[in-house]
Amino acid sequence: MKNGLEEHYVIKDNKKLRMGYTTGSCAAAAAKAAAYMLLKKEEVPYVSLLTPKGIRLHLEVLDIQRGESYVSCAIEKDAGDDPDVTNKLWIYARVSLIEQAEIHILGGKGVGIVTKPGLEQPVGSPAINKVPRQMITKELQQVCKNCGYTGGLEVEISVPEGEKTAEKTFNPRLGIIGGISILGTTGIVEPMSEAALVASIRVELKQQVETGHRSLVITPGNYGREFLKDNFPVDLERAVKCSNFVGDTIDMAVELGVENILFVAHIGKFIKVAGGIMNTHSRNADARMEILCANAAIAGADTGVLQNIMGAVTTEEGLRLLKEAGILEETMKLVIKKIQFYLDKRSYGKCKIAVVLFSNEQGELGRTENYPEVAEQILH
Repeated sequence: MKNGLEEHYVIKDNKKLRMGYTTGSCAAAAAKAAAYMLLKKEEVPYVSLLTPKGIRLHLEVLDIQRGESYVSCAIEKDAGDDPDVTNKLWIYARVSLIEQAEIHILGGKGVGIVTKPGLEQPVGSPAINKVPRQMITKELQQVCKNCGYTGGLEVEISVPEGEKTAEKTFNPRLGIIGGISILGTTGIVEPMSEAALVASIRVELKQQVETGHRSLVITPGNYGREFLKDNFPVDLERAVKCSNFVGDTIDMAVELGVENILFVAHIGKFIKVAGGIMNTHSRNADARMEILCANAAIAGADTGVLQNIMGAVTTEEGLRLLKEAGILEETMKLVIKKIQFYLDKRSYGKCKIAVVLFSNEQGELGRTENYPEVAEQILH
């Protein structure tokens, strides 16, 4: 039987990529099927679920188990063509009768527990987010109505492989222990969704703010984290990784009330920021050598050096050429000033932003003028 997503896909890099459905959709569908089988006392091989996105899913019901006052079953997670570590996990719902006329949602084995503030659910709660909770509640209330049942239901969501899988996610870093999170705002997984990546960065920023940190260290990637570890007295657990989303990260930080940001960034990404490029992914813009070349020209590089820089494949190679020409330091001063200009422009001056720029071969390349005052709030 088709699952309802056959006609739904996205196009990325000229490829048609299959959509999937979230752990939240799996939990809601499993709960609906288990509740129906408990109240109707008949098995259902498939369950229908209308997602918040408006796409109706038709999902196979797996591993049905019955007791005197409960039914348990599972739905297999399908992430489509998204590289999701939760793909193929079985999400279980065990639904039991209770006297109170309410829907009571619990987290079982393999569902993480929130241990740090700043996440969507309070500390001590199972990591089952708001929209999946709403989906589960809505589906179970409808089943009760259709079956003429006026009592309550308790539903326990569990993921047998959840604890092992969670080790491959951000959950341990975010303070979610013991398993995965039950997530999803639309019920549907869109392959390689930038929105999902930005949302995960927002979660980290929010958590830092809600634990009292309004001065943050941010790195675009692993190079920055390694440079931090070797050169600055910073707790890496407090360093937020923004990937390519420099502008979005600043926007979210300002919204959340962050007061100071120290970017520790590799020249390969942040040379683009010197040109006002706030999403540094290569498919949005490259211009690394063009920006480096323009600043080198202002610093006094001759035509031969500029031609060689434009022919360089990497920024590291471009830096070597500048160093050989004796104008690396002057060029980096110009680059740093432009980076500062565009970061300040993006934040509208509502957040102090400093930068330490480095390369793997040349080491530290420069710091913005406001580094001392921002670093004072962060490093000391």
